[in-house]
Amino acid sequence: MSRCGTASWRRRAWSAAWCCASTRCSAASQPCPRCGSASSRARPARSWAARPRISPATSGANTRPGDRSSAKGTSVPSEARPASTILLLRDGAEGLEVFMVVRNRAIDFAGGALVFPGGRVEEADAALGDPFRIAAIREAFEESGLLLARRGGDMLAEHSLPRDGDFHAVLAEHALTPAADALVHFAHWITPPDMPKRFDTHFYLAEAPAQQIGLHDGDEAVESVWITPGQALAEAEVGQRVLVFATRLNLVRLARFGHVAEALAGAGPVVTVCPEPFEDEAGKWMRIPEAAGYGGGVFKAVGRPMRPVEPG
Repeated sequence: MSRCGTASWRRRAWSAAWCCASTRCSAASQPCPRCGSASSRARPARSWAARPRISPATSGANTRPGDRSSAKGTSVPSEARPASTILLLRDGAEGLEVFMVVRNRAIDFAGGALVFPGGRVEEADAALGDPFRIAAIREAFEESGLLLARRGGDMLAEHSLPRDGDFHAVLAEHALTPAADALVHFAHWITPPDMPKRFDTHFYLAEAPAQQIGLHDGDEAVESVWITPGQALAEAEVGQRVLVFATRLNLVRLARFGHVAEALAGAGPVVTVCPEPFEDEAGKWMRIPEAAGYGGGVFKAVGRPMRPVEPG
């Protein structure tokens, strides 16, 4: 199988094929820093550039995006940026539903795409516990208004708290604690080293508070919807929705579950995914670990990679 390709295609292909990043993706069988699970990679291939979602980023990164040249002129990986994404779930009339938002088209990447709430891990998140879990809860609140928190040990039911202020100050003012234990680790995606912006994103599942109403913020997100994974995939199949690669595959995986309890119980184990783009005579592809649970190891890099395929 040929793995030919060019640097220009690397960026074009990955503009539509988002994944997240970590400096660990070049090493096989590395443990996940959050859960201890093994990072499983398929056979070595040339890592090509990946373009991640706009929201995942990090605070305190020492390497500027795009600064990949050493003093000797050799290419070095940019620093990975920690991020979190949350899949808020509920049981609907037709089964399991997930809360999703449509990105503002003005955003420079994934504009107009249907995505899960998520974003950067901020320095202040670490003060409240696992920074990845706290970031997921904070992003859920900021992007959907849904707040996973406790007061005196009891889960918060309804609230009218402002979500445009400082998240940590709001929690402190109202004696609330993030319900980090309500999140279930679902996935861990890594951007290949060639990408100027690199992201290390952990995906979490959580049951949405039944008495709270989810609604987009009207800024980064211009539309919100409770939707079954199957419906989201079907609408993307006919061009009604735009789904980036990682979102699409996580919807495929989520679609196997019929109810919230089933999804929360069946989420693990987590295997780190660092997609490997490559090209042969039959087209452009992405290789991921089969052990990650997405139903295959090779997917189309462009178009609608809903089903695993074998390149020619």
